[in-house]
Amino acid sequence: MTAKPSIPKGTRDFSPEEMAKRNYIFNTIRDVFHLFGFRQIETPAMENLSTLMGKYGEEGDKLLFKVLNSGDFLADLSDADLTMRNTTHLAARLCEKGLRYDLTVPFARFVVMHRGELSFPFKRYQIQPVWRADRPQKGRYREFYQCDADVVGSDSLLNEVELLRLIDEVFARFGIRVAVKLNNRKILSGIAEMIGTPEKIVDITVAIDKLDKIGLDKVNAELREKGLAEDAIARLQPIILLEGDNRSKLATLRTELAASEIGRKGIEELEYILGKLDRSPLRAALEIDLTLARGLNYYTGAIVEVKALDVAIGSITGGGRYDNLTGVFGMPDVSGVGISFGADRIYDVLNQLDLYPSDSLQTTQLLFVNFGEREVEACMEYAARLRAEGIRTEIYPEAAKMKKQMGYADDKKIPFVALVGEDEIASGKITVKNMATGEQRQLLPDEIISLLKEGKA
Repeated sequence: MTAKPSIPKGTRDFSPEEMAKRNYIFNTIRDVFHLFGFRQIETPAMENLSTLMGKYGEEGDKLLFKVLNSGDFLADLSDADLTMRNTTHLAARLCEKGLRYDLTVPFARFVVMHRGELSFPFKRYQIQPVWRADRPQKGRYREFYQCDADVVGSDSLLNEVELLRLIDEVFARFGIRVAVKLNNRKILSGIAEMIGTPEKIVDITVAIDKLDKIGLDKVNAELREKGLAEDAIARLQPIILLEGDNRSKLATLRTELAASEIGRKGIEELEYILGKLDRSPLRAALEIDLTLARGLNYYTGAIVEVKALDVAIGSITGGGRYDNLTGVFGMPDVSGVGISFGADRIYDVLNQLDLYPSDSLQTTQLLFVNFGEREVEACMEYAARLRAEGIRTEIYPEAAKMKKQMGYADDKKIPFVALVGEDEIASGKITVKNMATGEQRQLLPDEIISLLKEGKA
């Protein structure tokens, strides 16, 4: 018996209806990207591992999907290499390429490779899939789409302000209630200085970034495992659990981090962003959250994360400032800031809250019933005219029984069916049936076009 086919865990098939929903998401985000002046690029699904490795931290490197070299990939390996059973060593020998983990590092590579063709500041967006060898769970997939917008070649904090407005506009259009969380990696560096462990900044940020997922006790246990002393962990607690409004949090931090130059710089940056937004506040709630760390090592300034308020799911958007990313590719001193919308998580949120507009599915609007060859010729003329006016139109391909053709319309959720028989050909009118109400009317083609465009048919 032939085994039933399957797909890898953490990946999904999408039906036509599901793709219509996903395209609604992509098109909405794309429209807002254009509204804010971003232009589209694409990069390959595969990158050289030398491009990807070392950019996401130790945990990120473990989640890279590596691609075996083509041909006889074992030819250059000795028996000793194989008997060592060292997967890291073997992967380095067997794999030169990997699937992209995100869109930001490939974008940095793109900027360096094409710098002579670009004018700065360069505002780009990408909507493409990425892959992570993660453990699949609700809201977490191994293959998923990101929708990124980045600005490189400018260190102005107005870019952060504009990206926050862009985020706000996207979720307002979706109708999703969100909380926008904001922090600054310089503040986290200042906190590490304040508790006497500046060399542990990466360990601290990786740990506290998990606070929402694993809780305070497990975060503290992870900090102990990373070598932080008990007094340092104790001094960290009131900072990461700081409460109050945004201004009072920054005021407290000014006192706590008075001796840290980098910490004070991070506070000033957040004050600037809040000041600009005070004149025209976001519709979404904006909260300074000191537990927000964003685990990726390349962030150096403001960092942002967005959580849906009405659905239990991880962050649905994130990003931040990165000042050194292109430097690893031989192009130093190019500052950048960017955000990434998690399209798959947004898809899940919209599904759970049933927030898709009724016209977002883009189904066929009108189906012509097939009564035979003579009638089909008339239908084809009408269909061409309707399509020229932007009406999504189908002709049933066979002169099947009426029940079958009507069943097809029901299955595809086609709202109107057109019947063109001898009487209609003689009169020049079309009988149109409303599939929801069962009402039938004889209409001229221009009347059908007008009514379908106005949504009144």
